[in-house]
Amino acid sequence: MASRPGCDRGFLGRSPRGSGRQPLVPSAPVPCRDAAVVSGLLAASLALGHRLARLLLGLVLVCALAAGSWPGVARALAPSAPGLALPVVSLGWLPIAPDAVMAPPLLVPPAVAAAAPRRAGNGSNADRPGSSELMSAAVGDAGPAALPEPAAPRRAGSDLPRLFEQALSASRDGRFGDALPLWEQVLELAPEDAAAWSNRGNVRLALGDAEGAIADQERAMQLDPANPDPHLNRGTAEEALGRWDAAGADYHWILERDPSDASALYNLGNVNGSRGAWEEARRCFQAAADARPGFAMARASAALAAFQLGDQAEAERELRSLIRRHPLFADARAGLTALLWQRGAFGEAESQWAAASGLDPRYRQEEWLLRIRRWPPGPVQALQQFLHLVS
Repeated sequence: MASRPGCDRGFLGRSPRGSGRQPLVPSAPVPCRDAAVVSGLLAASLALGHRLARLLLGLVLVCALAAGSWPGVARALAPSAPGLALPVVSLGWLPIAPDAVMAPPLLVPPAVAAAAPRRAGNGSNADRPGSSELMSAAVGDAGPAALPEPAAPRRAGSDLPRLFEQALSASRDGRFGDALPLWEQVLELAPEDAAAWSNRGNVRLALGDAEGAIADQERAMQLDPANPDPHLNRGTAEEALGRWDAAGADYHWILERDPSDASALYNLGNVNGSRGAWEEARRCFQAAADARPGFAMARASAALAAFQLGDQAEAERELRSLIRRHPLFADARAGLTALLWQRGAFGEAESQWAAASGLDPRYRQEEWLLRIRRWPPGPVQALQQFLHLVS
């Protein structure tokens, strides 16, 4: 079975109903009030050599985290957990595939939403920017968790909101083994709840049951035929199985009703890239970025598609722009590393890689880049050539 695409990562993910969708992506950038300071420190340290750069960058991040002055830094730098949490909750809704799955959107019915305040997003942010920043909330390892107690007979009126909240919390935390029985309890009490069916489908996808995920999303569609989220989530599961035509049809269904749906546009770009249609993929990624300003992962993907198509000048311009805005965005730095290496700017390529590899070591993994992050083959090959020569 093919691993899940990322939105991000990558699938794209959506936020709870009523709060607006937010994509999730791996290693999305973190909005930072002190971006200029970080950029200056990085520039100065990189000029002194990549080993010192890594040391100074680590000290900067430790100090920032200790001071609590950069919200979201810890989430953005933490490794994604395998599972859903956000199409996962996709670029989204959660982690993206075995080692990092983006989670699809987690849906919250109005009755439960009214019971307690909720955060707007489920997953990581790419604009996390943007990606939500897509995805800014990369899911970290929640560690072992106790299994829920066996369910006793419950009164739907009093216990349903609490159960739904527990299931939602376990899903957002990446504790999918705990979340699945909780969603099943919710469905015993509320078998007509479309949001619960869709959320259970996302959890099943995170646990590797793509066929079961598709079945749950289709039940959600029957109960709430106008809701685009189950189509987005089913498309993510279909991508995990390599069913590009079926996934594309789900994303087109959404776009026929809302041509500016950034999550569907981004995921459709991934589908086109998987088919080798990089010109069309580039258009989709750019449309997603235009539809959701700040969607950093969409902009990075558009730049990488330009790189694949031979438009290196535009790719470099966009990647440098992303780095200026999001100094801690590993994807843009890794992409720029590959591009600079290919055109012979070896010194700067090594400097960019020092920062990228310190922020997210997964960019060393060719399989992760191709199957999870979904980079085009050209940039992947260029980065692998760079790594083989400098290692």
